[in-house]
Amino acid sequence: MIVRTLDEITDTDADIKTDNWRSKRIILAKEGVGFSVHETTLYAGTTSDFWYANHIEAVFITEGEGEIEDKATGKVYPLAPGTLYLLNDHDKHQVRPKTDIKCVCVFNPPVTGREVHDEHGVYPLITE
Repeated sequence: MIVRTLDEITDTDADIKTDNWRSKRIILAKEGVGFSVHETTLYAGTTSDFWYANHIEAVFITEGEGEIEDKATGKVYPLAPGTLYLLNDHDKHQVRPKTDIKCVCVFNPPVTGREVHDEHGVYPLITE
């Protein structure tokens, strides 16, 4: 059994900070469970383009409001607590938080924690 708190992760190498977001990687590939789990905060007033070409991601909003745009269709969806979006087709998307958004993200395959978004918003596929 693995039990972790966010306090244990804060300000460690599993706590990734950028100008637009902060991601606390709670469960990573090294745990060997087939997925990774992160708590991510997306900062109000930012715009982030993502494309997980190598991963499927589910995102559950727990706090805050904003919107997500499906870049293939142009359709915009509101984001609020209780909303889940699933990028089940490696969807290119843009997230625009109106307030700080906290969310729980699950990736398959799991990330290692060493990934960095490239110029297209893609994480490379890194294996342990």
